[in-house]
Amino acid sequence: MKKTVMIMVASAGMLMAAPGMMMGQGMQAPKNCQCKGMMKQGAMKSKCTCGDNCKCGMKGKGSMHKKMAKKKMNSPFLIKHGLPHLTKMVTPYMNDPAFNLTAEQKSKLAEIRSETIGTIMQIKPEVMTLRKEIVQASTSGASADSLQAKVEKLAALEAKATMVHLKCIEKTKDVLTKDQLLFLLANKNKMKKHGMKKKMCKSKMMGRGMGQGQGAAVQKPKMMMKCAPGKCGMGK
Repeated sequence: MKKTVMIMVASAGMLMAAPGMMMGQGMQAPKNCQCKGMMKQGAMKSKCTCGDNCKCGMKGKGSMHKKMAKKKMNSPFLIKHGLPHLTKMVTPYMNDPAFNLTAEQKSKLAEIRSETIGTIMQIKPEVMTLRKEIVQASTSGASADSLQAKVEKLAALEAKATMVHLKCIEKTKDVLTKDQLLFLLANKNKMKKHGMKKKMCKSKMMGRGMGQGQGAAVQKPKMMMKCAPGKCGMGK
Protein backbone atom coordinates (compact mmCIF):
# COMPACT_ATOMS: atom_id res chain seq x y z
CA MET A 1 0.00 0.00 0.00
CA LYS A 2 2.81 2.41 0.98
CA LYS A 3 4.65 1.55 -2.26
CA THR A 4 1.53 2.37 -4.33
CA VAL A 5 1.10 5.73 -2.58
CA MET A 6 4.77 6.65 -3.18
CA ILE A 7 4.49 5.80 -6.89
CA MET A 8 1.38 8.01 -7.20
CA VAL A 9 3.12 10.93 -5.45
CA ALA A 10 6.20 10.57 -7.64
CA SER A 11 4.05 10.49 -10.80
CA ALA A 12 2.25 13.66 -9.74
CA GLY A 13 5.58 15.39 -9.10
CA MET A 14 6.89 14.45 -12.56
CA LEU A 15 3.71 15.78 -14.18
CA MET A 16 4.04 19.15 -12.45
CA ALA A 17 7.74 19.41 -13.30
CA ALA A 18 7.43 18.42 -16.97
CA PRO A 19 8.08 21.46 -19.26
CA GLY A 20 5.16 22.50 -21.40
CA MET A 21 2.64 20.29 -19.52
CA MET A 22 1.32 23.06 -17.29
CA MET A 23 1.38 26.54 -18.85
CA GLY A 24 -0.05 28.79 -16.16
CA GLN A 25 -3.20 27.98 -14.28
CA GLY A 26 -4.47 24.71 -15.68
CA MET A 27 -3.83 25.53 -19.37
CA GLN A 28 -2.17 22.78 -21.38
CA ALA A 29 0.20 23.47 -24.25
CA PRO A 30 -0.60 21.88 -27.64
CA LYS A 31 1.42 18.77 -28.45
CA ASN A 32 3.43 20.41 -31.23
CA CYS A 33 4.05 23.62 -29.32
CA GLN A 34 7.69 24.37 -28.64
CA CYS A 35 7.00 27.39 -26.44
CA LYS A 36 9.60 27.95 -23.78
CA GLY A 37 8.65 29.35 -20.40
CA MET A 38 5.41 29.59 -18.53
CA MET A 39 2.26 31.48 -19.39
CA LYS A 40 0.59 33.14 -16.45
CA GLN A 41 -2.95 34.44 -16.88
CA GLY A 42 -2.52 34.80 -20.64
CA ALA A 43 0.88 36.57 -20.62
CA MET A 44 4.03 35.03 -22.08
CA LYS A 45 7.06 35.29 -19.82
CA SER A 46 9.48 34.18 -22.51
CA LYS A 47 9.64 33.91 -26.28
CA CYS A 48 7.63 31.49 -28.35
CA THR A 49 9.76 29.48 -30.76
CA CYS A 50 6.94 27.76 -32.62
CA GLY A 51 7.28 30.02 -35.68
CA ASP A 52 4.52 30.29 -38.28
CA ASN A 53 2.86 26.99 -37.25
CA CYS A 54 2.45 27.99 -33.61
CA LYS A 55 -0.75 26.59 -32.14
CA CYS A 56 -0.46 28.10 -28.69
CA GLY A 57 -2.08 31.40 -29.67
CA MET A 58 1.16 33.38 -29.64
CA LYS A 59 2.54 33.55 -33.17
CA GLY A 60 6.33 33.70 -33.26
CA LYS A 61 8.55 36.16 -35.06
CA GLY A 62 9.30 33.70 -37.86
CA SER A 63 6.99 35.36 -40.39
CA MET A 64 8.56 38.79 -39.74
CA HIS A 65 12.07 37.46 -40.33
CA LYS A 66 10.91 35.71 -43.52
CA LYS A 67 9.35 38.90 -44.86
CA MET A 68 12.48 40.91 -44.09
CA ALA A 69 14.71 38.30 -45.74
CA LYS A 70 12.47 38.19 -48.82
CA LYS A 71 12.49 42.00 -49.05
CA LYS A 72 16.29 42.03 -48.95
CA MET A 73 16.52 39.36 -51.64
CA ASN A 74 14.12 41.27 -53.90
CA SER A 75 15.90 44.60 -53.45
CA PRO A 76 18.15 45.64 -56.37
CA PHE A 77 19.90 48.27 -54.24
CA LEU A 78 23.34 48.12 -52.67
CA ILE A 79 21.95 49.83 -49.55
CA LYS A 80 18.93 47.78 -48.50
CA HIS A 81 17.73 49.91 -45.58
CA GLY A 82 18.01 53.46 -44.30
CA LEU A 83 17.38 55.49 -47.46
CA PRO A 84 13.79 56.78 -47.78
CA HIS A 85 11.70 56.12 -50.87
CA LEU A 86 10.48 59.70 -51.09
CA THR A 87 8.34 59.40 -54.21
CA LYS A 88 6.52 56.48 -52.58
CA MET A 89 5.97 58.56 -49.44
CA VAL A 90 4.64 61.47 -51.51
CA THR A 91 2.11 59.44 -53.55
CA PRO A 92 -0.65 59.16 -50.85
CA TYR A 93 -0.64 62.95 -50.35
CA MET A 94 -0.55 64.16 -53.96
CA ASN A 95 -4.04 65.68 -53.64
CA ASP A 96 -3.99 66.32 -49.90
CA PRO A 97 -4.77 70.01 -49.16
CA ALA A 98 -2.56 69.84 -46.06
CA PHE A 99 0.40 68.83 -48.22
CA ASN A 100 -0.45 71.67 -50.62
CA LEU A 101 1.34 70.59 -53.82
CA THR A 102 1.13 72.93 -56.78
CA ALA A 103 0.32 71.67 -60.27
CA GLU A 104 3.94 72.26 -61.29
CA GLN A 105 5.22 70.25 -58.32
CA LYS A 106 2.87 67.37 -59.12
CA SER A 107 4.11 67.28 -62.71
CA LYS A 108 7.78 67.28 -61.66
CA LEU A 109 7.25 64.62 -59.00
CA ALA A 110 5.39 62.36 -61.44
CA GLU A 111 8.25 62.73 -63.92
CA ILE A 112 10.88 61.90 -61.27
CA ARG A 113 8.93 58.83 -60.14
CA SER A 114 8.39 57.57 -63.68
CA GLU A 115 12.06 58.03 -64.57
CA THR A 116 13.27 56.35 -61.35
CA ILE A 117 10.96 53.34 -61.56
CA GLY A 118 11.69 52.90 -65.28
CA THR A 119 15.46 52.73 -64.68
CA ILE A 120 15.17 50.44 -61.64
CA MET A 121 12.87 48.05 -63.52
CA GLN A 122 15.56 47.72 -66.19
CA ILE A 123 18.26 46.93 -63.61
CA LYS A 124 16.29 44.68 -61.25
CA PRO A 125 15.76 41.62 -63.51
CA GLU A 126 19.49 41.44 -64.27
CA VAL A 127 20.33 41.76 -60.55
CA MET A 128 17.92 38.96 -59.62
CA THR A 129 19.23 36.68 -62.39
CA LEU A 130 22.86 37.23 -61.39
CA ARG A 131 22.12 36.56 -57.71
CA LYS A 132 20.38 33.31 -58.58
CA GLU A 133 23.21 32.20 -60.85
CA ILE A 134 25.87 32.94 -58.21
CA VAL A 135 23.97 31.11 -55.47
CA GLN A 136 23.29 28.07 -57.65
CA ALA A 137 26.87 27.92 -58.93
CA SER A 138 28.31 28.20 -55.42
CA THR A 139 25.94 25.52 -54.13
CA SER A 140 26.99 23.25 -56.99
CA GLY A 141 30.64 23.59 -55.99
CA ALA A 142 31.92 26.36 -58.26
CA SER A 143 35.08 28.07 -56.99
CA ALA A 144 35.04 31.64 -55.67
CA ASP A 145 37.51 32.71 -58.38
CA SER A 146 35.24 31.44 -61.14
CA LEU A 147 32.38 33.57 -59.78
CA GLN A 148 34.38 36.78 -59.31
CA ALA A 149 33.33 38.36 -62.62
CA LYS A 150 29.63 37.79 -61.88
CA VAL A 151 29.98 39.11 -58.34
CA GLU A 152 31.68 42.28 -59.60
CA LYS A 153 28.99 42.78 -62.22
CA LEU A 154 26.29 42.28 -59.57
CA ALA A 155 27.95 44.83 -57.28
CA ALA A 156 28.17 47.33 -60.15
CA LEU A 157 24.47 46.92 -60.97
CA GLU A 158 23.46 47.33 -57.32
CA ALA A 159 25.66 50.43 -57.08
CA LYS A 160 24.00 51.83 -60.21
CA ALA A 161 20.52 51.22 -58.77
CA THR A 162 21.57 52.88 -55.50
CA MET A 163 22.80 55.97 -57.35
CA VAL A 164 19.43 56.18 -59.12
CA HIS A 165 17.78 56.01 -55.70
CA LEU A 166 20.03 58.74 -54.28
CA LYS A 167 19.36 61.02 -57.24
CA CYS A 168 15.64 60.44 -56.86
CA ILE A 169 15.83 61.55 -53.22
CA GLU A 170 17.85 64.62 -54.20
CA LYS A 171 15.50 65.63 -57.03
CA THR A 172 12.40 65.12 -54.88
CA LYS A 173 13.83 67.27 -52.09
CA ASP A 174 14.57 70.02 -54.60
CA VAL A 175 10.91 70.03 -55.70
CA LEU A 176 9.38 70.03 -52.22
CA THR A 177 9.39 72.95 -49.79
CA LYS A 178 10.77 72.68 -46.27
CA ASP A 179 7.24 72.55 -44.82
CA GLN A 180 6.25 69.75 -47.20
CA LEU A 181 9.31 67.71 -46.20
CA LEU A 182 8.41 68.23 -42.54
CA PHE A 183 4.85 67.11 -43.35
CA LEU A 184 6.17 63.84 -44.79
CA LEU A 185 8.41 63.26 -41.79
CA ALA A 186 5.58 63.94 -39.33
CA ASN A 187 3.23 61.54 -41.12
CA LYS A 188 5.92 58.88 -41.31
CA ASN A 189 6.37 59.09 -37.53
CA LYS A 190 2.58 58.93 -37.04
CA MET A 191 2.43 55.77 -39.14
CA LYS A 192 5.20 54.21 -37.05
CA LYS A 193 3.41 55.01 -33.81
CA HIS A 194 0.12 53.73 -35.24
CA GLY A 195 1.83 50.50 -36.25
CA MET A 196 3.30 50.06 -32.77
CA LYS A 197 -0.08 50.70 -31.13
CA LYS A 198 -1.69 48.19 -33.48
CA LYS A 199 0.87 45.53 -32.53
CA MET A 200 0.38 46.24 -28.82
CA CYS A 201 -3.39 46.02 -29.26
CA LYS A 202 -3.03 42.71 -31.07
CA SER A 203 -0.73 41.35 -28.36
CA LYS A 204 -3.22 42.33 -25.65
CA MET A 205 -6.07 40.69 -27.53
CA MET A 206 -4.01 37.54 -27.99
CA GLY A 207 -3.20 37.54 -24.28
CA ARG A 208 -6.82 38.00 -23.28
CA GLY A 209 -7.88 35.28 -25.66
CA MET A 210 -5.69 32.64 -24.00
CA GLY A 211 -7.90 30.13 -22.21
CA GLN A 212 -8.05 30.32 -18.43
CA GLY A 213 -9.39 27.75 -16.05
CA GLN A 214 -8.74 24.08 -15.49
CA GLY A 215 -7.99 22.28 -18.75
CA ALA A 216 -9.42 25.15 -20.81
CA ALA A 217 -8.68 25.16 -24.54
CA VAL A 218 -7.08 28.20 -26.20
CA GLN A 219 -9.75 30.83 -26.75
CA LYS A 220 -10.04 33.08 -29.76
CA PRO A 221 -9.02 36.73 -29.09
CA LYS A 222 -12.55 38.00 -29.56
CA MET A 223 -14.11 35.49 -27.14
CA MET A 224 -13.95 37.09 -23.69
CA MET A 225 -15.35 34.91 -20.89
CA LYS A 226 -15.47 36.00 -17.27
CA CYS A 227 -14.27 33.37 -14.83
CA ALA A 228 -16.49 32.42 -11.93
CA PRO A 229 -15.20 33.54 -8.53
CA GLY A 230 -12.54 31.19 -7.18
CA LYS A 231 -12.39 29.03 -10.34
CA CYS A 232 -9.27 30.28 -12.12
CA GLY A 233 -7.94 33.06 -9.95
CA MET A 234 -9.31 35.78 -12.25
CA GLY A 235 -12.73 36.23 -10.68
CA LYS A 236 -13.39 38.76 -7.97
